Amino acid sequence: MRSGRRDGGSADPGAGRLPEPPAPRRAPDDVRPRPQHRDTGESTGPLPVPVAPPDTSGSARLRFVGAATRRIARGIDLDEIVLGLCRSVVPAFADAILVYLRDPLPVGDEQPAEPFLLRLRRTDQDTAADGVPPLPGPTDLVEVAHMGALSEVLRGVRPVFGDSLAARGALTELVGRATSLPPGRRTIIAPLRGRRRVTGVVVLLRGGARDPYERNDLLVAAQLATHTALGIDKAEVYRREAYIADELQRTMLPESLPQPTGVKLAYRYLPAAETAQVGGDWYDAIPLPGSRVALVVGDVMGHSVSSAAIMGQLRTATQTLAGLDLPPQEVLHHLDEQAQRLGEERMATCLYGIYDPIAQTLTLANAGHPPPVLLHSEGHSQVLEVPPGAPIGVGGTVFESMEFPVPPGSTLVLYTDGLVESRLCDVWTGIERLCDRLVATAALTGPGHPPPLEPLCDEVLDVLDPATRDDDIALLAARLDGIAPSSAAQWQLEPRPQAVREARRYARAALTGWGLEDLSDSVELLVSEVVTNAIRYARRPVTLRLVHAERLRCEVVDDVPQLPRLRRAGPADEGGRGMFLVNRVAEAWGAERLSAGKVVWFEI
Repeated sequence: MRSGRRDGGSADPGAGRLPEPPAPRRAPDDVRPRPQHRDTGESTGPLPVPVAPPDTSGSARLRFVGAATRRIARGIDLDEIVLGLCRSVVPAFADAILVYLRDPLPVGDEQPAEPFLLRLRRTDQDTAADGVPPLPGPTDLVEVAHMGALSEVLRGVRPVFGDSLAARGALTELVGRATSLPPGRRTIIAPLRGRRRVTGVVVLLRGGARDPYERNDLLVAAQLATHTALGIDKAEVYRREAYIADELQRTMLPESLPQPTGVKLAYRYLPAAETAQVGGDWYDAIPLPGSRVALVVGDVMGHSVSSAAIMGQLRTATQTLAGLDLPPQEVLHHLDEQAQRLGEERMATCLYGIYDPIAQTLTLANAGHPPPVLLHSEGHSQVLEVPPGAPIGVGGTVFESMEFPVPPGSTLVLYTDGLVESRLCDVWTGIERLCDRLVATAALTGPGHPPPLEPLCDEVLDVLDPATRDDDIALLAARLDGIAPSSAAQWQLEPRPQAVREARRYARAALTGWGLEDLSDSVELLVSEVVTNAIRYARRPVTLRLVHAERLRCEVVDDVPQLPRLRRAGPADEGGRGMFLVNRVAEAWGAERLSAGKVVWFEI
């Protein structure tokens, strides 16, 4: 959220700048009226400092309090609120101010920490004022004694002059005995009480060159303290909510991404500016059968805890749908239905793609998201124009998918709109800048030598000026190297007993062609066990697939949804040892349900 006007909004220049009290006081007939100005609500320069007039009229005090409280309320975070109080008070109402806040500050309904500790948060002093000693700098914490003088003043809540016995004791506890403060009614102690409890205390000081405080000045101090305390409460609640939302989102984003065969991945996430610290951006990479990988980027509309929570639900749903090996348009269709079940106005944009490294194709479907950019290995960029569709949650949308050929060595860049759009830059201008930046980065390594992904991501993040960026950025870069067709083999096996022998023969021939004869015994054993489990219950042809890349991967796909279980067979059992052998011999293995059946895989 952005702050509003930058002016003080004073209705009278008397609330902006007045001379110091003259001495001696002039006769009433010598006082000339000050010109009046109408508050236009517009700012034409620096924020004026509200100054309390030297007279004791109620209207003058009201003008000062109005200007000061507006300035305090304009602050968003704790430091801005405290600074607004200090700049409003000095030198308008006091020659110096000390602001102490509870440490740590309690938030909302949480119980405050014990013991009661105060920390000097800020001091401000008019250097031209006489009679005010140097103020103490930030020191160690001040512990408020349970039955001490400072505790008594804080419990009273109302501002008090520094001439009472309790006030003098409270000042000694705050600044120590070594600091000499102005005596008598040149000091006001104003507790800061929020909605539920005291969160701090303010000390206002006047030097000897100014008149002492009057009884009505206590009302002014009370108004300033109340507005400051309520502002501190709101600032702390906002800070805590932003922190919770940020942590919620970060825990829902993947800590690391897989590195599928034929694909290299790099990613970045940057929170928005301080005025909007969290949103619903996410990214993901999900391995699929056939050495394919699903690449996802999405953005839930809004910046709040709800946006982060919805993002987590949609990301989980996306992973589940991807595990069913649905086509991209079907995934977006089901996500759209899920968003509608979450409630009205739960909308998000999403780009979902499936990369097949063997066929070297990329299939994309889009739900209102900015289009991806493909950086070719020769150094030129291409915006992949996928039918945008409507955002997820709108309902009744038919999503379309498009297939693109992807030459080996190409780099796919998926991103959220925070990378290319700001309050000073529209989306398409930002996309053009992104393409130019990608081309310039690729030129550093030359044609045929794609730039490294990590430095590429760092370069891409500088497309927008950070000073104008006000949204999250999720970035996913994928180097699509592909898998040579000669490194993959696939066969269809009829569900009959002879299929096991055929599977062993196919596997042996493929390993011989790849020069991996030393793995034949292990692979044939594992293939026999997995294919045996598949054809026992399958009614349709079983698919056997071998892929030779960094590892040798074997996948067996059938039409039976039940997943195999790993169990230890007894001495008298005739079966139950197949998956136990797979678990012992294979480097890794797993089983996943598909939309129609399952896939069992192992790597060796």
